[in-house]
Amino acid sequence: MTIPVRVAQGIEPIEGCTVVLPVARDPEGLLIPRGLPSEFSGAVVPDHVDTQWAARQGFEGKVGETLVLRTVDNPAVVLCGIGDAARADAEVWRRVGAAAMRASSKATEVALLLPLPSTIETRAVAQAVVEGALLASPKSNGSKSAPRDGAPVGFAVVPVALEGVSGEDRELVEEGAARGATVADAVCWARELIDRPAAQLTPRRFAHEAVRRLEGDPNVTVDVWRDTEIEAERLGGLLGVAAGSLEPPRLVKATYNPPGSASAPHVVLVGKGITFDSGGLSLKTADGMTTMKTDMTGAAIVLGALSVAARLGATARVTAIAPITENLPGQRAMKPGDVLTARNGTTIEVLNTDAEGRLVLADGLSLAVELEPDAIIDVATLTGAVRVALGPDVAAILGSDPTLVGALRECGKAQGEAFWELPLVDSYESHLDSDIADLKNIGKPGQAGTIVAGLFLQRFAGGRSWAHLDIAATGRAEADDGYLLKGATGFSLRTLVAYLLSLS
Repeated sequence: MTIPVRVAQGIEPIEGCTVVLPVARDPEGLLIPRGLPSEFSGAVVPDHVDTQWAARQGFEGKVGETLVLRTVDNPAVVLCGIGDAARADAEVWRRVGAAAMRASSKATEVALLLPLPSTIETRAVAQAVVEGALLASPKSNGSKSAPRDGAPVGFAVVPVALEGVSGEDRELVEEGAARGATVADAVCWARELIDRPAAQLTPRRFAHEAVRRLEGDPNVTVDVWRDTEIEAERLGGLLGVAAGSLEPPRLVKATYNPPGSASAPHVVLVGKGITFDSGGLSLKTADGMTTMKTDMTGAAIVLGALSVAARLGATARVTAIAPITENLPGQRAMKPGDVLTARNGTTIEVLNTDAEGRLVLADGLSLAVELEPDAIIDVATLTGAVRVALGPDVAAILGSDPTLVGALRECGKAQGEAFWELPLVDSYESHLDSDIADLKNIGKPGQAGTIVAGLFLQRFAGGRSWAHLDIAATGRAEADDGYLLKGATGFSLRTLVAYLLSLS
């Protein structure tokens, strides 16, 4: 669902809105920012909050906490906690935007009174609150026959300052809000695809949706390889995984080349696109299959990130490669013991057909290397072991280039997306030794599964600057939490966008 966003011009009235006020915690109590109007759109704006009274209502001003003040005749006012104002970074403001959206009355416009100067740069705070609000807005109703509950009809950012808002500040707020809306739109697009049932998002349909998304983006070209082209291009990993399905595979290659970018850095993004993963002949359990429509998350992430880079005018060149297929146990399915030959000529002994993501990524990474980029980043819901190691809130990052890994981690931190680096342990390389091929597709059972998967992928990175993001645990939320909604999270898309823009 797309909710319109606007930046209010002055303290103009917004009819029928819910007014949201940021409230900070202080050793002396709760503080409402100075400079707010005493009245807005018919709502009385308090200039102070009784701390003891608020505590009795369960409101302490913690980040994302809300308290709704209702009257008989006037619009509702929502107090929204920002915690310690001095520590309110972009992630805090993102959570404030989400809380404002969640606490607001249905079928009204949300008006957030944004105090300036803020705790961070003006453009960044506007982007953060808009991102949080739009990412927290209700998803579509999916396949339910009952209508979805009403949602706010719009989100307005109302900049206010003690001595009035300057024209320059207003422009910065408008730029930040527009950027936040662009980023959130791509994340919501990726989420919608990831949540879509596999029967409705076959490889062919996924490729079609990618073309629809990208064909209008500035300076972007999109190529779709069909099964005959995939075979001609010797993508043995992708063909091997696809063999068990009646649905033909696809590979989407999108390129963003901004004007005058011949000497600009070139980043290739590779995303795993398994639209349904049954495990193949190494069949998953019934419970293990319930969320496997989301195994194409990496592909949606990299295509969405390229789209944002184009729409925001990044100066870096970006290529996104998405190998897309189903992994099913059909009569032609690859069998344990089969040997596949990847695009770069490496032979792979397949001992577990449920370790298929690395097989399609082997081809994607091989194609990436041929483009001779400055950096390669792959994104995949790759291993269940990463949840055991890091839990549901932290993704794993592994890579050959400490500078690239460090930059991605810093971008992730600023976006509220946490990454923890795991080592590429040289001695674990032997776990991939095969008697009949160059390597096998699994390591030793129960031992360093995420690391060994990274070592496998490193074989196809061609010695270039490369990082691998394993988002198997963080790509899906089990419940609503802040700006995350139950289901697909779009985790890492905002991190990739921040990294691409940092190269500009």
